[in-house]
Formats: sequence, structure tokens, C-alpha cells
Amino acid sequence: MLERGVSDGGATVRALYTRTVPLPAADVEEVKAARSAWARVDRSARGLLRVVGGERLEWLQGMVSNDVVALPVGGACEATVLSPKGAMVALVRVLRREAEVLLELPASETERVLNHLNRLLISEDAELSAAPELAVLGVVGPKAPPAPSAALGVLPGPLPSEFDFVVPRTELAALDAALGPAPTLSAATLEVLRVEAGVPEWGLELKESTIPLEANLERAINYKKGCYVGQEVIARGTFRGQMNKRLVGVRLGAAETPAGTELFRGDKKVGALTSVVRAASGGEVLALAYVHRDALAPGTELLAGGQPAVVAALPFP
Repeated sequence: MLERGVSDGGATVRALYTRTVPLPAADVEEVKAARSAWARVDRSARGLLRVVGGERLEWLQGMVSNDVVALPVGGACEATVLSPKGAMVALVRVLRREAEVLLELPASETERVLNHLNRLLISEDAELSAAPELAVLGVVGPKAPPAPSAALGVLPGPLPSEFDFVVPRTELAALDAALGPAPTLSAATLEVLRVEAGVPEWGLELKESTIPLEANLERAINYKKGCYVGQEVIARGTFRGQMNKRLVGVRLGAAETPAGTELFRGDKKVGALTSVVRAASGGEVLALAYVHRDALAPGTELLAGGQPAVVAALPFP
């Protein structure tokens, strides 16, 4: 719902009007391919940073939440870059190579994250730079082809059964063609599969105020490694065993309730929707939402825009 000002004899009257935006809906054949065969995933909006130098691993170990020193050459993992207060700077996928470490993240965020990390580089033998000459080629599905021989490495996820190959950009088109015929998931299908899998997206579920534990990003955290920026906040939140809010699924029935709609339990506001889609099955409307810890239990009944909403576990079954 939007507001606009209407002039009325010198006075401005606030008039409300509603603009309906269709919910993302998946293509049936694309979903079938992704779940029973394989499909391409457009990862052209992803970018990479490069870390080199004799102390690259030791320095990076103190900058991210996962254990990058323990990665074998060719190994990869998810990790978060945090502020000293434990809030998100970025969610990255880390790929260890023989003489460098690559950090994969949204291309729109590479300059910001590069500047942030460079400010934390003091006298260590490490150097960071953008890597625009590299690209990401994504595939998803149980019958997805293996990594091409020219790939520099393989990144896991973020979707279940997805693998993303890091390749030289100059060879991207040829390597893509060599994979063979398969559909490319549309943006709408990709969004539906993301929400159903409970995968948080930067700019929607993940922002610079987000604590990783709120977004269910425990997989990107190693609790046995040494100190890193933001570790105290993560340790404290883990020790308490409960954050004030968490990312959950919400079932909205047939109501096409837009993202941003507040959630209520009785008269008490307990959260807000962050992403809303129509289920891949084509029936009900599903959403991701941050919900207060008192309303996290699956089956909890809420109201979204005055319509019934029910908390669900993630990923959606």
C-alpha cells in the first residue's frame, strides 16, 4: 500500500491507494528439472574477491566466522564477515586454492566488502582485490553434470543440490554450452525455490543489522576455531540459546500478502514478512519472516494484514 499527496484548496490530503504486484510463481517444468533432473542457475549477479599473500589464511581466519585454515586445497565453505558488534557485513562462500583464497558474494556488494576488509588489513602479508575476470556457473539437481575441467573450484549451494563452478569469464560461454541441454531457472522459479528452502537473501533477510544466528546461519559458523571479529556476540547469543527473533517460514493460505507486512499475535506485533511467493505446487502462499522468540513454534497462529498466518519450520516440507 502506497501513499500520495493530493492538493485540495491549499491543503494536502493523504490518499491511500493499493498497487497489486504479482507474487513470484514457479514454472512447473523448471521445478521438475531442478528436482528430478538438472537445470542451470543464473549466477551472473555474483562476484568474487581474491586474497593472496603468505599470511592470507591466518589473516582471513580472524576476519570470518568459519574455519578457513582447515579447508583443504579445493575445499569451500560458507562464512560470515561481521562487525565488532556481531552484525552482518557479508555472507560469503570461501574457496581455498593453492596460492589464493576466493570469496564469492553478490557482485553489487564486492566494492563495499573489499573496502571493509582492506581497512582491517594492517601489516599482514596479505593483499585483497576484486576478481572481475572470474565468473560463477550454476547447476542444480540430482543429475547435474560434474564440474568442467577448466573450473577453478566448486562452491556448495545455496539451494539444495546446487553446485556453482568458478570459471574464467572468457571461457564462461563455452563451458556453459559444454554442459549440455537443460533449462535455465527463471528469476521467479529461483525465488520460489529459495523461499521454500529457507535460504536468506542479502538485502531481504540479510542486512547490516542482522545477527547470523537470527538468520539460521549456524552452518557458516565454526565454534571451535580461534578468535575472529564479532565472535563474542555470536558466542554470547549461542550460550543464551535464544535470539530475540528468528527467521521462520509462514503459511499464508490463499492471501497474497506483500513482503513488509507486519505480523501480529493478538494485539502484539511479533514480526514482519521479508519474502513472499506462491508455492511451487501452485496453491498456497508461502513467506519468510522474522518472528519474535515467543512466537517461533511451528503451528503458532498469527495475523498478517488481518489475514490468518501460521508459523512453519524451515525448509518448507
